Amino acid sequence: MKQLIRSEFKPAWWLPSPHLQTIWPSLFRHRPLLNLHWERVELRDGDFIDLTWHESEGPLVLLIHGLEGSLDSHYATTLISALSKAGFRCLFMHLRGCSGVPNRLQRSYHSGATEDLVEIIEYLRIKGDVPLAIIGISLGGNLLLKYLGESAHDSALKAAVAVSVPFNLESAVKRLEQGFSQVYNRHLLGKLLKSYIQKCRSRSYSVVEGFDSIRTIYDFDDRITAIQNGFVDAADYYHRCSCAQFLKHIRTPTLILHARDDPFMQPEDVPGLQDLGPGVSLELSDRGGHVGFVQGTLPGRPVYWLDHRIPAFLKQVLSQD
Repeated sequence: MKQLIRSEFKPAWWLPSPHLQTIWPSLFRHRPLLNLHWERVELRDGDFIDLTWHESEGPLVLLIHGLEGSLDSHYATTLISALSKAGFRCLFMHLRGCSGVPNRLQRSYHSGATEDLVEIIEYLRIKGDVPLAIIGISLGGNLLLKYLGESAHDSALKAAVAVSVPFNLESAVKRLEQGFSQVYNRHLLGKLLKSYIQKCRSRSYSVVEGFDSIRTIYDFDDRITAIQNGFVDAADYYHRCSCAQFLKHIRTPTLILHARDDPFMQPEDVPGLQDLGPGVSLELSDRGGHVGFVQGTLPGRPVYWLDHRIPAFLKQVLSQD
């Protein structure tokens, strides 16, 4: 049954602001070294997606990263480690071009590329190893929720978790052009431009006209992401791929974790109970930043709440099956 949950998360007193919550893990979080196995999946269109397996015992959980994320993202190996300790096997899905090797085709990953997720799930089904749950972070969360809404009763999943999701893509990129959030815009845009140039050079593609005048993520999506992925422009891309419109159709038991002070989004874009499908629980905290959620009473001794909340939810739902 759909529900709104008031989160029990309380931020560390020494990381009170949304920006400190967002930046601290990226700069200072320890990433554990794990024994991982890489697998390249050849896609039907001639491109590829790289998967990373962490073999342990238990139900399989698939993890999808955010914008320009990878296994190096602060939440990646740390969440894999936490899930492993909680009794789950983990599989990390790099979206097209995000594994350190540019993808082959001109098309790229984007917030609504659910066809890639469908193909990976089909590939895993053929192998006889379909994940029981999927976790999506930020852009990966938007992708996951869109997939769940599109597939409704046929998601093939027992549970899902989405963290710090940009419910309205156009509003989110405009938020990144305001105030201190411009720092995130510059950082992410720099990574997007670097990845794009590397791909053009390695795959012998021509750089898009007007490349040097791109100043924002909106510009990048308007001139590159949208055109290369079959959309008319950025507005068309955002309209068709924002997950907010798909939430009502979700039947899979799904937990969405979100902080009202997320500096990547506008507070008014947070869905209400009337916007949720029967499978969705939306857990809201007043603070927590973007994929932050750092607790801890001692300065410099953080406790990462997501590493506890996500496994607890998965255990609760999967034990009911």
